[in-house]
Amino acid sequence: MSSNASAPRSYDRSWEEIEDMLNRAIAKRKEWKLWFEECRRNDDRDGMKEAARNHKALDGVVKTLKWTLGEEGIGEPLE
Repeated sequence: MSSNASAPRSYDRSWEEIEDMLNRAIAKRKEWKLWFEECRRNDDRDGMKEAARNHKALDGVVKTLKWTLGEEGIGEPLE
């Protein structure tokens, strides 16, 4: 596994930007959950799989952003 430590980074994100991204990720995750339910009602198994995958990916995004913000009770995002 290689490290991106040498990749250029700008550390100029504000807390508001991070909190906004968190709120957007939570809203998008909710949309995917609603889409999953819609697909389930329509017996659309492919749609259910896509929705479940995207919902799960956003779980990781939400956890990482909460961890970044130092929210209590949020453990290591990689675990």
